[in-house]
Amino acid sequence: MQTVTLNNGVKMPAIGFGVFQIPVEDTERIVSEALETGYRMIDTAASYFNEEQVGNAIRRSGLKREDIFVTTKLWVQDYEYDDTLRAFDRSMKLLGLDYLDLYLLHKPYGNYYAAWRAAERLYKEGRIRAIGVTSFSNERLQDLFLHNEVKPAVNQLETHPFFQQQEANAFLQREGIQHEAWAPFAEGQNDIFHNPLLKAIAERHGKTVGQVVLRWLNQRNVVIIPKTVRKERMAENFNIFDFTLTDEEMRSIATLDTGKSPIYDDMDLQTTKFIGTLKIHN
Repeated sequence: MQTVTLNNGVKMPAIGFGVFQIPVEDTERIVSEALETGYRMIDTAASYFNEEQVGNAIRRSGLKREDIFVTTKLWVQDYEYDDTLRAFDRSMKLLGLDYLDLYLLHKPYGNYYAAWRAAERLYKEGRIRAIGVTSFSNERLQDLFLHNEVKPAVNQLETHPFFQQQEANAFLQREGIQHEAWAPFAEGQNDIFHNPLLKAIAERHGKTVGQVVLRWLNQRNVVIIPKTVRKERMAENFNIFDFTLTDEEMRSIATLDTGKSPIYDDMDLQTTKFIGTLKIHN
């Protein structure tokens, strides 16, 4: 298993399995299949409502706990200091775990300073091996680590051929913060799997478009967490380390960048209001 080393020395798999939007009733089976396929990192979140099913699959896998890297995320609703501590305990109870490998603040809204300081406490207590954030812009991320004690280990960002996050990638590498991609397939937007350029590169290597996209991200030192509900696709997504994209191919994929998300606009006031005020529990 290829790994990356986080800024605190923790080793993180370079590829994991995401469970966003997987139906709760199917999650345990699908995560079990991912672990059987060889995945050793599972990425969930409180707002996915499937932490319990992820935990069940991990326990029933027969694998050692230390061999599985588990990520979950704190929702904005719980960004006050004491709320963060309670939310973490709730997630750990659902997961059935004694410690967590990576805890991420899910969005850059609300009182994320209070949430971060609570996460720092949990990290210092040894209950979390690494802490980080999701969807933080460069300036918000920099402001966060300039005024706190523990530097984020990871920033999980929407990253795919149409929204390549080149400036963020350069900033994160410079600051020693690991770039991780959510939605590596752009959630199917812009007909990504039939893109002529990506198809041509895939045919040249005897691979699929999905494999080319994941290998492209991997060669940019971006951790990936592809999601699928099909076991054959799990194996396909996992099998990306036996070929290398050329410099020319990497440059050609760079031309697909539009510089904006095809999924949602971070600057749209209605979108940010909806995300920032969404309640996931009473």
